[in-house]
Amino acid sequence: MLNPNRIPAVSVVCIAIASCLEALAGGGPENVLLVVNPRSEASVKIADHYAALRKIPAAGVLRLPWDPKDQTTDVKTFRQKILGPILEAIRTRGLAPQLDYVVYSSDFPWAINLRADFPRDPPSKPKPSPPKASKETETKPPQVTKRKWPVHLSPTGSLNGLTYLWRLVASGTPAYMGLRNNQYMRRAIPEQKDTPTLAFKSTTRFGPHGEVVTSGGQRYLLSSVLGVTAGRGNTVEEVLDYLSRSAAADGTHPPGTIYFLKNGNVRSRVRDRAFPTVVSRLEELGVSAQIIQGVVPKDKPDVQGAMLGTAKFDWKASGSTILPGAICEHLTSYGGVMRKDASQTPLSEFLRYGAAGSCGTVVEPYAIQEKFPMATIHVHYARGCSLAEAFYQSVYGPYQLLIVGDPLCRPWANVPKVAVEGVEPDATVSGRLTLSPSATVTGKAGIGHFELFVDGKRVARCDPKKHFELDTTRLADGPHELRIVAIEAGPISSQGRLIVPVKVLNRKGE
Repeated sequence: MLNPNRIPAVSVVCIAIASCLEALAGGGPENVLLVVNPRSEASVKIADHYAALRKIPAAGVLRLPWDPKDQTTDVKTFRQKILGPILEAIRTRGLAPQLDYVVYSSDFPWAINLRADFPRDPPSKPKPSPPKASKETETKPPQVTKRKWPVHLSPTGSLNGLTYLWRLVASGTPAYMGLRNNQYMRRAIPEQKDTPTLAFKSTTRFGPHGEVVTSGGQRYLLSSVLGVTAGRGNTVEEVLDYLSRSAAADGTHPPGTIYFLKNGNVRSRVRDRAFPTVVSRLEELGVSAQIIQGVVPKDKPDVQGAMLGTAKFDWKASGSTILPGAICEHLTSYGGVMRKDASQTPLSEFLRYGAAGSCGTVVEPYAIQEKFPMATIHVHYARGCSLAEAFYQSVYGPYQLLIVGDPLCRPWANVPKVAVEGVEPDATVSGRLTLSPSATVTGKAGIGHFELFVDGKRVARCDPKKHFELDTTRLADGPHELRIVAIEAGPISSQGRLIVPVKVLNRKGE
C-alpha cells in the first residue's frame, strides 16, 4: 500500500502566473483522495490496483481503519471516524486547493443511519382541560401531538452522498436530507444558461439556483465508492476488471449506443418524458442513442450506456454486451441496498458485466425523481465530463444515492497530450530548472493553462507558451516526481499529464 510522502517546501516561479490556483479542472489523479481500509485485504488490493491504474500520487492516499464487518453505521460515528479524519487529512496535507474527489475503496459502510440528526420539533400546544375535570383527569399529563419526519425523506444516507454534502453533514443539522440541496445540479434555468455543463471544482461556490458565486453559497466534494465486496456486491476480481476496463476507455470517443428503456412501470415513467430531448442532444454530439420499449436492451452488442426503469432484470439472459466506460443504472428502491437478504436486482449486476459505474439508493426512496440521476447524465458524460461529474450534475438530492465505479472514467473527453522541455525522465537535477510545457488536444477549445505538481502537490500554474522555474535546492536530495498537467480551455476542462521522475542532488559531499 502506498504511504503519503511529506510534501516539501518548494520555490516555484511561473512566468505570467495567474494570481489564483483555484482554476476549474475536469478532474485527474492529483485531485483525488483515495481512502483505503487497512483492515480489509479486499480494500487494500482494490486501492493498490486503482492507485497504480490511475497514477494516484502517494500524497492522495489515506489509510483509514474500519471494521469490515460494519457495513452500516450511524451519522455520529460517520462524522467522528470517517468524515472528520478525511477533512483533517485534506487540511494537514495542504491539498484543499486541488482536492475535488474523495474516493472510497471497498469495506466501508455503504449506508448511514441519520436519526441522530433529526430536529427535535417542539410539541404542539397541550389541549385545554375541560372546565369540570375530575381529580383523576387533572393528574394526567397534557396530551401532545408529536410531528413525524416526512416519510419520503427516509433517515438513511449513502457513504458517498453524505461525503459529497460534507459541509451540511459536518454541521450536524439535517439540511442535507433534502430533495433540492445539490446546486451543482445542472438544469435549464436562466441562472445556468452559460454553464449547462460544468467541470467540478471543490472551491467553486454555488448560489441557490446553481449559479457560480464569489462568496457564500454551497461547496461540495465529488465522492464515489470503487466497489462493494460484501453482501450483494462484486468479487474483488470483478472490481479490478471493471476498473481496468474503465481506465482504458478514457478519450476513446466510443461508437456504441446509449439505450433508454421505456415501459409502463412507474420506475420508467418518472424519467421517460426527458428521453426524446436527451436523445436529440446526444445525436447532436455525434453519440448514438435510442429509446426502446422493454425492461432491458435485448441482444444489443453495443451498450455504451443504459437507463432502465425496473425492479428486477437479468443481464446475462438479455444477450446484450456492456462496452467499457458505460454508465448503466435502474431506478428502483433497493438497488443500492447491499445486504445479502435484500430484494430487487442490485447495482452490482451492471458492474459485474462491465459497466464503468452504476448507482442505487440505500433505502426506500419512494420513486422520487430528485433522488436519482436524470437522463441528462448521459449528455454531461458525452460532452467529456468524468463519470462522477456526470452523476452529480444530474441529481437534485444525492444523500441516499450510492454511486459505485470509476469516478475518473471519461470516454468522451478530449485528453491533452503533454510534453515538456527542460527535464528528462529519471534525470539527476540540481539548481534551478526551467520547464517549458506544451500540449496538443483535439477539438476547438485548445489548452487553457498548465499546472505543475511536485510530489503530488500543486505548486504553480502558467499560461500556454510560458514556463515554470523550479528551484530544486528547496527539495530534499533524493527521488521526486514532477507532474505537468495540461487543462483544456472551456467549461469541460479535460486534463492530460506528463509524469517525470527525477533525482535531486544539490548537496554533494555534505
